[in-house]
Amino acid sequence: MVEKMLAWFDAAFSVRSISLRYFNASGAMLDGAFGEDHPGESHIIPLALKAAALNKPFKLFGDDYPTRDGTCIRDYVHVIDLCDAHLCALNALMKGHATTAYNVGIGRGYSNREIVEAARKISGLDLAVQVVSRRPGDASGIGRRFDSLREEFGWTPRHSDLETIVGSAWRWHQSHPKGYGDK
Repeated sequence: MVEKMLAWFDAAFSVRSISLRYFNASGAMLDGAFGEDHPGESHIIPLALKAAALNKPFKLFGDDYPTRDGTCIRDYVHVIDLCDAHLCALNALMKGHATTAYNVGIGRGYSNREIVEAARKISGLDLAVQVVSRRPGDASGIGRRFDSLREEFGWTPRHSDLETIVGSAWRWHQSHPKGYGDK
């Protein structure tokens, strides 16, 4: 609805905009200076790292999805790559680009099990996993097209590989040991 309102605002007042749709912003500053910490955390990467650091079991919601390893698959984009996508959009607007919207992703999903394995590998800690029932409404995978942003603006994600995403988040968690939101 907001995207429709932005198009109407453009038609009425000639104020252009580009909406960026992304779904799994992840990672931290590469040096660990800034990262994700908020009460009521629900994102898999910080939760897996928290479980590893605190030596607590990690709850994996479902392992019976019709995917390559039975767990949900999501497209993760590193926060630095998202910053670059925003800069591309702003530059395009400054050059007169029309009001529109783009999906922002890498076009390759990682499974929840791959996230857990990356958390184990990068932390060097044993991460016990407890498989529990699926959460209501969780889709098995992704189905978005992400090519337009690359084709039109030349945007290329440089930090959205799983090792960089989880590694940067781990560095942040290591430098902020009390930064686990709601313990």
